[in-house]
Amino acid sequence: MTLRIMVVAGPPSAGKTAVIKQMIRYLKDKDKVAYLKIDVVAAFEDEELRSEFGIPARKVYSGDMCPDHMGIMVMRDAVAWAGEEGASVLIIESAGLCLRCTPYLSGALGICVMSSLSGTHAPLKMAPMIALADTCVVTKTDLISQAEKEVFRESIRRVSKDMDIVETNAVQGTGLKYLYRLMDSAPACEDMDSLELRGAPPLGVCTVCIGKKKIGWQNHFGVIRRLADDDNIYNGE
Repeated sequence: MTLRIMVVAGPPSAGKTAVIKQMIRYLKDKDKVAYLKIDVVAAFEDEELRSEFGIPARKVYSGDMCPDHMGIMVMRDAVAWAGEEGASVLIIESAGLCLRCTPYLSGALGICVMSSLSGTHAPLKMAPMIALADTCVVTKTDLISQAEKEVFRESIRRVSKDMDIVETNAVQGTGLKYLYRLMDSAPACEDMDSLELRGAPPLGVCTVCIGKKKIGWQNHFGVIRRLADDDNIYNGE
């Protein structure tokens, strides 16, 4: 198996799916792309991308589990599924709800997506999500002034001084050439066992929270969830 994995994280409404659509448009003529969406209660991006691009796409719900922990649990299953689909690129879109967790993997491309409309302090509020990414894609930059762009960039630099920043109107796909170059040079995963988290998860009580970096529910105990367990809807109880 040779698979390039690209993890796209960011807060809700940042424009992650719009960026992913541009990524797929760039890749689709030379790669077979598979897509996984991780969300909590409801998501429709997989249906949208499957219909628009004809790619294998699926979603999984975390329910009462932290969505980023859910991503860790199902990652081995997701890589295996993408391989079965004959994909050469797997794009994983996080729910973007836990700003402390960093769902990026070693041996994969980590992309943080942020909206320039989220406020100049937003990068500081979600520092872990930015700090361990390979690049930060800032969307909706056509809606702010040049001065505001510079302040937002400086806020990102306070988190990671060497962070590569891409500014775009993701709906139109402007300014994404640098992101495409990163995608072309993304490492290929040939050994699933070599994949692990880039950073230690938050401290807590489960095997993920105490810092275990292994991916896949097979390597954890306690509250675990598999990729096949996609019908665990959390109703609030």
